[in-house]
Amino acid sequence: MVKVNVKIVSIQDADKFSKICSKYDCDMDLQNDKYYVNAKSIMGIFSLDLSKILVLDADTDDEERVKKDFADFIQ
Repeated sequence: MVKVNVKIVSIQDADKFSKICSKYDCDMDLQNDKYYVNAKSIMGIFSLDLSKILVLDADTDDEERVKKDFADFIQ
């Protein structure tokens, strides 16, 4: 499992983020405090408080790929 802190600041960011997540065959979750949502769901992303740093939980061991694909969002 790979965990990285990410920041999504706009509608375009949320769309791009969910599309990148959809390319993965594993579970991708976003955490905000005690709330978890499917990171592949744009509606799930918008249900979180985007003014805060989010935690991406990727159920993969390929940390390099995750960090490369989400480089624009990593905090």
